[in-house]
Formats: sequence, C-alpha cells, structure tokens
Amino acid sequence: MSTRRVLAVLGVLAVLVAAGCDPAPRREADEEPLRPGWQPLTLPAPPGPPGRALLRDATACAGRWYAVGGLADADGGTRPAAWTSVDGTTWTALPIAADSFYGRQNVLYSAGCRDGVLAAIGAKVGGAHGYPRVSTWRQRVDGGLVEVSASFETYGGPKAVNVSRLAGGPAGWLIVGNRSSGAASWVSPDAADFALVEGAPELASDGRGATWAFDAVGVPEGWLAVGGVLPAGRIDRDPAVWSSVDGRNWRRSVLPGSERYEEAQRVALVDGVPVAVGLRGDGFATWRRAGDDWVAAGGFAGGPAAVGSGSRAAGVPSVDGLVAAEGRLLAVVSDGAARSVWTSADRGDSWRPVALPLPVAAGAQRDVAVAAVGERIWLFVDDGERSAAWSGSTPAVPR
Repeated sequence: MSTRRVLAVLGVLAVLVAAGCDPAPRREADEEPLRPGWQPLTLPAPPGPPGRALLRDATACAGRWYAVGGLADADGGTRPAAWTSVDGTTWTALPIAADSFYGRQNVLYSAGCRDGVLAAIGAKVGGAHGYPRVSTWRQRVDGGLVEVSASFETYGGPKAVNVSRLAGGPAGWLIVGNRSSGAASWVSPDAADFALVEGAPELASDGRGATWAFDAVGVPEGWLAVGGVLPAGRIDRDPAVWSSVDGRNWRRSVLPGSERYEEAQRVALVDGVPVAVGLRGDGFATWRRAGDDWVAAGGFAGGPAAVGSGSRAAGVPSVDGLVAAEGRLLAVVSDGAARSVWTSADRGDSWRPVALPLPVAAGAQRDVAVAAVGERIWLFVDDGERSAAWSGSTPAVPR
C-alpha cells in the first residue's frame, strides 16, 4: 500500500474517532448458544376463579424466590397473582388481598426483594382517559401480598407519565419512573407507604436536558438509577446514571456515548460492581462502573428479528430484564420482533445468546423474565397464549 493511501486511511480513522463513531454491535449469530438444560416447573393455580396465568417479573433473595403477574379470564378480566418457592423447584401461590377497584384488576409487572420479603408494582388501564391505575403491594408477615393504599396523585394525576421499576436495597425500597418534570423517584423504608420525589435537582429535567429513568438498584452507599438525558437541541438521548444516598437527593452522571441514540435501561450488581445494559442505535450496549467513573463495555445485536425469519423487525428494541449471580449477567432483550436472553461472564465485555425452550415474539402481553441464584437460573415466559416456567444451570464463572 502506498504512503499516500496509508495516510488517507489513517485520516479517515481519525475523523471517525473524533466524531465519536463506534462499530455496530456484532450479532454473535455464529456463537454456540449457552444451553442451561431447562427443566419445566409447575406454578399452581391461585385460589379463586380459573384463568390464564400472566407472568411478568421474577426476583429472588435470602433463600426466597418470587414470580409475579396475574390471571386473565375468558372475558379479558384480570386479577393480580404471585408465586413463591423456598427451593426454586416447588412453588405455591401467594394469598392476595386487594383494597381498591383497580387493585383487584392489577397485573403485577415489577417485583423487588429485600431480606427475603417481596414488594411489587401492579397496574390496570382504566378510567375516563385510559391511563394505567398503579398500585404497590407489600408482603405481610404471614406471606400474603396486600395492596398499599395511596392517593391517586402519588402515581397518577396530571403530572404522571409512568411508574417503571421497583428495587429493594440496604436503604429500604425505591421506585423510579417519570413525571412531566422528568425522572422521579418514590422512597419507602418498608414498602408500606411510598413518598413521591419529583422535580428533584439533577434527577429531573433542567437546562442540560430532559431526563428519563428506567431502573434502579440498591448499593451499599444508597441507590443507583439509570436512564437517559436528551440534551437541548438534540433528538437522541445520551445514557445517564444517578446516585443517591437516600433516594431524595441525586447526582447525575452522563455515561460514555456516541452519536447514536443511547440510553441505559436496566442495571444490576455483578460481584458488587454496577453494570448497566441499554440501547445503542438498534443494538444493545453495556456500561460498567470503574472506581468513580463509568466505562463503555461490550455490545450485542440481540436475537433474530422474528421467529423463523432472518430479517430485522421495524419494532422498537428494549432491554426488559437484567439479573446477576456468581459473576454472570443475564439480560432479557427485544429486538422489536423477538425476545431473547443473553449472558456475559466478564461484566459485559462480551455476550453470548442463551437457548430458550420456545420462541417468544415481541409485543404487548408477551414477556420473558429471569432470576438467578448461584449457578441456577429461572425462566418465566408468557408468549401471549400460554405461560410456563423452567429452571436450568449455567457453568461456573472462573474467579
């Protein structure tokens, strides 16, 4: 190659680096999927009228496993449901005590666990404007799940946008979501009463950009929340993370990004290290905390575009779940047409697909949730027609 051509190539590379461009994430289609040896589990029917189980989320801590969702009857009516296990193999349905008209129709969609105790968020679309009517749920001493009474404007009202995720941590319980003022939080020491924090400096939108929060995790020093910020005059978000000691006062950090649309949608702790997974363009990206800073890690393109198809769908990609155990991450993602599960054994630097027992298309009323403890993992699937659960095992991660 001539000296002139070498210089030209180097010049192009320099321009790309200066522009912040990055290579598209590799699909990893040629890599052999991890096969956990899935074994089916039985989730017994809850007491009351029969219905199809709706599985939406799962969590585990302190020797307890939980799955949450609801039941749908033949006429489309719904009611909340939850299941628990003390060994991950034998499951029982939890008693449910709803307190309100919409609470009795809730489908539980986000579950958190703290010291072996469950709390959850549920919702039912209704009312004159068709907005989700949100309730939170806490576990009683006898194991039953009870709806928590709250004023309408705690989660709804004219400033409401969404209520996203619930997390338990050393400081108690935290919900993150969004209001008309931007990202918001709800805090509680015991999940019995949540206080809304909206318009908080650094967390809410301001002159630096419009904020949006997706998920949170408890850390020894308090809380971490993840999402994105849309700078003024731009149409693409930058990934962002917020830290707080008490869930009320927040500090914002913008993560390393590129010119693509990027946002962090889920966060988990891997051996105590926070790792976030989110969008980068039409693929998926990972960020990891390193000391006081965050660094960009690996990326992946997600699953096949559609069941039985090799083309990418036009739907919106999303990260729907992220859990960690024994040094391994498991991410549930949708590429807009199909849901898939991916795993990383190096804190997000590289990713490998996980073989599922059945294909699951993306779309409303279809969900995949995972939980992990040690080398065992649990999979909960709702393909829109039926729900099922499995457990499997993963290879140990070298330490």
